[in-house]
Amino acid sequence: MNTVTDKKPRLTTSAMIASIASEGQRVKAAPFGKALVELAASRPEIVGLTADLAKYTDLHLFAQAYPDRFHQMGMAEQLLMAAAGGMAKEGLMPFATTYAVFGTRRAYDFIHQVIAEENLNVKICCALPGLTTGYGPSHQATEDIAMMRGIPGLTIVDPCDALDIEQAVPQIAAHKGPVYMRLLRGNVPLVLDEYDYQFELGRAKLLRDGADVLVISSGFMTMRALEAAQDLATDNVGVAVLHCPTIKPLDEATIVEAVRYQHRLVVVAENHSVVGGLGEAVASALLRHRVQPAGFQLAGLPDAFLDAGALPTLHERYGISREALARRIKAWLG
Repeated sequence: MNTVTDKKPRLTTSAMIASIASEGQRVKAAPFGKALVELAASRPEIVGLTADLAKYTDLHLFAQAYPDRFHQMGMAEQLLMAAAGGMAKEGLMPFATTYAVFGTRRAYDFIHQVIAEENLNVKICCALPGLTTGYGPSHQATEDIAMMRGIPGLTIVDPCDALDIEQAVPQIAAHKGPVYMRLLRGNVPLVLDEYDYQFELGRAKLLRDGADVLVISSGFMTMRALEAAQDLATDNVGVAVLHCPTIKPLDEATIVEAVRYQHRLVVVAENHSVVGGLGEAVASALLRHRVQPAGFQLAGLPDAFLDAGALPTLHERYGISREALARRIKAWLG
């Protein structure tokens, strides 16, 4: 007997660095680069620095628009951060870009000592956060938030989509002090405009309500949470989504209000290790405010060195795809 098996299309190596946008999803190209170019027109103190990665952090648009204000530091991330700190001491506002693994793991002490200790006005914007590349642990910044949360006075932003990034850029520039922003680059999904959303630094926003589950999320996991909520609605499961684009300082008041007096499962979804990220920050806040949810689960990346491979495969394997997140929530509901 002959049988025909439907085979999925073979994924090529380009899938290791593919956009997180689904096929047919609305996207905007280079929202960070375009927003910075627009802002810099009225802010002459803004300068752009990168560690040989202008094209891959969308800073090349700034370099084209303001070549005299652009500085290519080469593959020297410690020098990148030290130079940014020096420029900030002279009254400039450096936007320093690289990959998140290099900006945090390789240059941590320089951020800590040169920039943060003196509360300098440096904006560190790092691409490939969490599991947004398939090139293995050398490029997967699954612990960057845990590292940066430990630095006193450092603001941490994890935007969801192109709208979040566009609106975050002028607000982190207006903020006095160092900022670390996780950066989505290239063709970035556009989803939050459908939810009457406005980015506010330091504020969490309830995007949709639901009686059974509250998903507290950041980064592109907010997009995944909204998708999973739509899928679960067909099973009569009501899912609320609270987007927390600012990880530090955390909007504890909004989180506590969303959890208190409502008997529903709380799930924290993040593109980061379950160690030291948004999930543990939320758990700490609830414990300190003596708020006990009906249940509490972390939908993040495992405490492990992750595999290399195609992004769609890895997102499914580690439970942060649309389908995997919906399955995990259903299982936790029992």
